[in-house]
Parts: sequence; C-alpha cells; structure tokens
Amino acid sequence: MTNSTDRTGSAGLGHGVGVRLLDSRHAVPLTEAYRRNRGHLAPWEPRRSDAFFTVPHQQDLIRAKREMFSLGTEVPWVLVEDDEGHGEERVIGTITLTGIVRGPFLSANLGYWVDREHVGRGIGSAAVRFVAGYAAQELGLHRIQAATLPGNAASRKVLARAGFTEIGMAPEYLEIAGAWQDHLLHQVILPPA
Repeated sequence: MTNSTDRTGSAGLGHGVGVRLLDSRHAVPLTEAYRRNRGHLAPWEPRRSDAFFTVPHQQDLIRAKREMFSLGTEVPWVLVEDDEGHGEERVIGTITLTGIVRGPFLSANLGYWVDREHVGRGIGSAAVRFVAGYAAQELGLHRIQAATLPGNAASRKVLARAGFTEIGMAPEYLEIAGAWQDHLLHQVILPPA
C-alpha cells in the first residue's frame, strides 16, 4: 500500500521502502545495485556488457532516461531503502513506465526489478500499484502493459496482485539472456482520473 505520495513521483511504499524519481544522485547506488544483482537479473534481462555495471555508464543512462522523462515518453523510478532522510539512499530496484503514448491509446509499458535480498516481501506489488495509480492520476493514462517470460512465476504473481490480467503470448518478443524469447503479455485498465 502506498503510504504517501507527492507530485514529483516520490512515495513511501511500506516495507521500509520508498520510490523516488530517478536522478543523477542515484548513479552510484544504482550501479552498486546492478552489481549486487548481476546474476539474479541475468535470466530476465538483455545481456549486459561489463561497461553497464560502471558509474559512468549508469550516469549516461540516467541522462538519457531524464531526457525521455522531459519529453513525456518515460517515467523512471528507483526503489530505495527508506532512510528517513539520513544520508545516501540504497537502491534496491527500479520500476519504469516506457513508451508512453498519448492520443486515443493513452498507454505505457511497465518494467521493474527488485533486489534479490528483498524479493518475496510485497515490494514489487506495492511498487506496481503505486505506478498504476501515478499513471492514472498524474499522467491520465488508460492502460499499462507488461511482458514476462512464461517461466517468471514471481513476476506474473506481482502483476496479478496489482490487478493485471494476461492477454496473450507474444512469440520471440524480446531478446533476453542472449536469445529471442516468447513473453506473456499482461495489462491493466486504469480507472479514469
């Protein structure tokens, strides 16, 4: 459950975790999070070069994501251990709306991951519910779509708990772990703002 939220896209999610809009101050803790979770994420993500796991590369990605945010096509957040304002935040995941489309579609794609040390605590479900609320209230979107590998039972449960339904299979949808892989597509229809 979202404890509090503000128009900047920051919120407390409970579980000692907050969600913050990604910015340059997150480059170091985000790099550390990706390094800690390299093996954990490998089966579910594209192959990553060693450069991906460096601060300069994450700084470049953050700049690009902030540019997409300013254009209104992406909203990137980090999940952080709630430090109650006592120093640098420890990143324990990300959640992002991408491919935001306006007009009659009013839709976006959702991607997320949670640190291996924090899975199974309801953080993913709380984060997805937060983003769905933000997408409806702040962005005026009608729909969010997410894709999971068929074998990713944990992610499928996260989406189901947040109100998503499976809508079909997309053959060879994304190149994950070095191979084009089928994905289950999920969607949630958002309530009008």
